[in-house]
Formats: sequence, C-alpha cells, structure tokens
Amino acid sequence: MEAKERIIELIEAKKQKFIDAADKIWATPETRFAVEKSVQPFYDVLEEEGFSIEKGLANMEHCFVATYGAGKPVIGILAEYDALGNLSQVADLGEPKAEVQGGNGHGCGHNLLGTGALAGAVGIKDYMAENQLNGTIKLFGCPAEESGYGKAFMARDGLFDDVDVALSWHPMDISGAWAVSSLAVYQIYYNFKGVSAHAAAAPEHGRSALDAAELMNIGVQFLREHIIDEGRVHYAFMDAGGESANVVQPTASLYYFIRAPKIEQAHEIYQRVNKIAQGAALMTETELEMVFDSACYNYLPNHAVTRVMQENLEQYGSLDLTKEDQAYAKRYYDTLPEPTKESLVARAKAMDPDLSEEEAERLGTLPVSEQIQPLVFSEATSGSTDVGDVSWVCPTAQVFLGCEPQGTPPHSWQWVANGKSSVAHKGLLAAGKVIATTAYDLFTKPELVEQAKKEHKQTVGSKGYQSAIPAEVVPR
Repeated sequence: MEAKERIIELIEAKKQKFIDAADKIWATPETRFAVEKSVQPFYDVLEEEGFSIEKGLANMEHCFVATYGAGKPVIGILAEYDALGNLSQVADLGEPKAEVQGGNGHGCGHNLLGTGALAGAVGIKDYMAENQLNGTIKLFGCPAEESGYGKAFMARDGLFDDVDVALSWHPMDISGAWAVSSLAVYQIYYNFKGVSAHAAAAPEHGRSALDAAELMNIGVQFLREHIIDEGRVHYAFMDAGGESANVVQPTASLYYFIRAPKIEQAHEIYQRVNKIAQGAALMTETELEMVFDSACYNYLPNHAVTRVMQENLEQYGSLDLTKEDQAYAKRYYDTLPEPTKESLVARAKAMDPDLSEEEAERLGTLPVSEQIQPLVFSEATSGSTDVGDVSWVCPTAQVFLGCEPQGTPPHSWQWVANGKSSVAHKGLLAAGKVIATTAYDLFTKPELVEQAKKEHKQTVGSKGYQSAIPAEVVPR
C-alpha cells in the first residue's frame, strides 16, 4: 500500500477519538489563557498514544509540547483550543440563541483546529512507528490565539527554535492553502483613574476617567485619517466607570487592538495612540496606566511547503459531503443576505473561469463549498494570528478547510452552531490527513526541508525574529 494511503487509514481507524475530543472542547468553551478544561482532551489522547508531554511552558499553565520520535527533521504541528467571549450558541440551531447567556462559544472553530492538528500528529506518529521512520514530531498546545497570543510568548521563550518546519490549518467556508500574510498586532489596556464626586452638587471636585477614555477614543478617530490605509485600530470598554450617571466616574478602562501589515508599522501607530492617551489624561487631570497585553507578527507563508500542502489538500482534503450534510448546513446558508449569496456565485466563477454559468451557480449556492481555491501567493493581508510569530522563527505553512457554512464569517453564531456537526467533523479529519501527509513528505524528502529553510532565511532577512512583547510582560 502506498504510504500516504496508509496514513489516511490510520487516521480513519481512530477518527472517533478525535471527534469526541472536538465535541468535548466545544462543550467547555474557555477564553485566553484560562483553558483548563479545553486542554484536557489533548492530554487524554496524547498520553494514550505514547507521546511525552511537557506542560506549563512559557509561563502558561495550559501550554504544552507533546513529542514523539527522535532526531531530525523536527516537524511542529500547531494546535489551538481557545474560544470567544459572548458567542454562546445552541448547537445545530438555525437561528441565534445563546446556550448560556453571555457565555463563551467556539465561533472560530478552534475545537476543530486543535483536534485536526491532533489527528495529524497521531496519524503520522502511527506511520512512523509502523515503518521505523526517523525524525521528531512535536504537537504544540497553544492557548490564547484569539486574544493574548500564546504562540508569541512561546516564540519569545524559544519553544520553536529547534523546529525545522511548522504546519497548521484553520476552519473556513472554503478550502485552500494559506497563501497571504496577516496583520501584525499590538494589544494594550489604557486604564484611567480620576476622582469621584457628585455630578450635580460638586462636579468641580471630580476628575472624570470616563471623559478621559472618551477623549482618547475621539483622538484616535481623528488619527485614523493619518495612518496607512491598511492600519486598523479597534477598542472595547472594559470599564466605563459604573452605572450611576450622577457620579463623576473615577475609573475607566479601554482595550485596544492596533494592527498593520508589518510589526514596525503597528509599533509606530501604537506610539501615536499612546500620545493621544497621555493627552486625554492631561486634559482631564486623570492618571493613566498603560498595560501592555501582547503582540504578534504578520504571517510569512513558506512557498515551498505551502505548495506541498496544496497538493496534499487536493488529493486528501475532500470532505466527502453527503446530501444530508448539505441539507443540514442550509439552515445557516439561508440566514445570509442576498448580496452575500450573489458574491458566492461570483467567487465560484472567479476560482475557475472555465466553469459554465450553470455550474458556477450550483457551486456558489451550495450550503457547504466543494471547491478548492487555486494556489496564488499575494501580498494581501487578512485578519491576524499568532502563527505569524512562529513563521518568523521557522518555515511555516497552513491550509484552510471548507467545513463551515459557505458565506458565513468567522466569529459568528453560525460557526458555533455548526461546531459539532458531521460537516465540522469531516473538516477536522480532512485537515489531519493533509497535515499528516505533508509531514510525511517532510520526513522523506530532506531536500524539501532544506529548500524551505533556505527560503525562510531569505524571507526573514538578517534582522531575524525579535519578539515585540517586552521581556517583563507575562501572559495574564
């Protein structure tokens, strides 16, 4: 039997183990670094599968590295398992309804991402054991991708320094290789402290922290005109000072995300935002505390390995969707606005200009996409991910699998509702197969590893990787 077909068999033989783990993680959605329950299914499977596990790394209690094998090459696989706040949703329901009001939910599919990575690690491990294949596989358990950026702390602490190539994937509403960059990010808390007073009887004695926060936001609104077009600045109120309108608010806190295509650009905008915050504090005679939360780099797709992942995606990444799968996902597709549905038909045609109008219409109106995007590398940026830091340390490649309802966005109730479906399960298993077969290529083709490393060295340049997170900042 051909090697890759055997790897597929090995993953299929244990698929229920990975599906059960994904559903357990879906049922215990946790955010940032507090992922105590979400990490446990990984430990259960990895211990049973004979991996050695190091836990509590890079000052994160629920960060781990699970290792199998010995020697070179060292292939890293990245697993995530954090959820999003205020995205609780009843599973399989075709309308938004929180399972727990204000609770968390897996609106970015990390319950699938992590267990798909797990399936890939176990699949290649089993093949290595059967065939005495030399090399080392490392599964990295990475908390806080959504906010906090666990991989950035892991990279700062050198956890990826011995990795020759890193592999990952992400759920999406269409399949393809990740051939674009991402936005670098700085995350900062701006905490204002004022003086409370009666807002009517003695307002002159008060110093409003809420005024300071609002003035900061206004200042940043004016700044937007004077930063690069690709820059993004977002904020959330963490503390608005209370609920009494007749009190001069003594506290207020803002959480800012500052994004740009390059880390240097994000840093420049960050410094300008800091000055606006300082100005707001001066205007209101309040105290300002700036608390650096985290930062991550832009993503560098390694062309050599990404091409190989695309080939394996095209050969082994089919979800083998049934009519029942498509009928299930229609409940989410039907929630889309008409312009979005029309854009999906246009997308289907753009991916394959040779399609007839009828076939483009059919593919664009499927509730779950059956297309794979052609591989086209570009300078475009999309979103942010702490995989960026990994990609600056070692050659890194990713794919995305179309196991989410077509046209629905990440961080949506539709993705949470879909998270335990047959479609979602097929996605994580397909991702595991693509990862495992790509790892096989890396283990058996030393010239591919050398090509990837040579390209990485040229891309990163002489500067190399220097963490954007100050040394004194720890995960929190």
